Amino acid sequence: MQKIVPFLWFDDNLEEAVHFYTSIFKNASITDVRRMGGKVFTATFQIGGREFYALNGGPLFTFTPAISFFVNCETQQDIDELWKNLSDGGMVFMPLNKYPFSEKFGWVQDKFGVSWQLNLTGTQQKVSPFLLFVKDQHGKAEEAIKFYMSLFKNSEILKMERFGPGETGAEGTIKHAVFSLEGQEFMAMDSNMDHNFTFSLATSFFVNCNTQEEVDYFWEQFLVGGEESKCGWLKDKYGVSWQIIPTTLGKLLGDPDPVKSQKVMQAMLKMSKIIVKDLEQAYNQ
Repeated sequence: MQKIVPFLWFDDNLEEAVHFYTSIFKNASITDVRRMGGKVFTATFQIGGREFYALNGGPLFTFTPAISFFVNCETQQDIDELWKNLSDGGMVFMPLNKYPFSEKFGWVQDKFGVSWQLNLTGTQQKVSPFLLFVKDQHGKAEEAIKFYMSLFKNSEILKMERFGPGETGAEGTIKHAVFSLEGQEFMAMDSNMDHNFTFSLATSFFVNCNTQEEVDYFWEQFLVGGEESKCGWLKDKYGVSWQIIPTTLGKLLGDPDPVKSQKVMQAMLKMSKIIVKDLEQAYNQ
């Protein structure tokens, strides 16, 4: 099981989005779909070998480029086809072109609002979450990376490039960083440009926890300087959203008995931090 899973909050077009992504990416599949009232409510899918969770949550949150997904593309044909599909009906931030740092690169927001960075590398297609630290969070990318690495096992910095004198970014801040958490690759950078966006709850990171002790640990650590919400959600001190969820919750909610699963759902909706024993008590009532 992937320890940290990107979680996408869609308005009312989850089913269309998931079928779209799994049709244009390599190594892609839909692994789980759950319906409510005849419509797809949640979905689990894989693209580029990375698992994603998604929810039809309504028009509460909006995707922003503060979290995008960086895609390494193997061939010219791969990147051209992906670009054509992702830019259709979307918004281009950086045209697909040659840049000093890449033979071919482009940054686009697709028709669903999700942002993608495509880079021709000649290596197998891979998808990595990319965090952009702007506004009040500008200059905090390195601090955030080290904080996340302190929480998750099997973590390391793979690359750390800083802005130098005379470059567009503030000298010494992160120009491009690559790091791994639980063996999963992430990227980050600082930007001092006058962006009109920052991190959004529409994109969060779901942490699969095996025990209540693990839930307690991540909840307490992420809440230092952060802000708790309902149903296992919180924002860390950098504004990035996380869901700290025990694997037991998914098993109980997936029970074929709708009465039992609904009792678990109602218990969860009353919680901030998820308490496993209270879920089990609701299930067994």
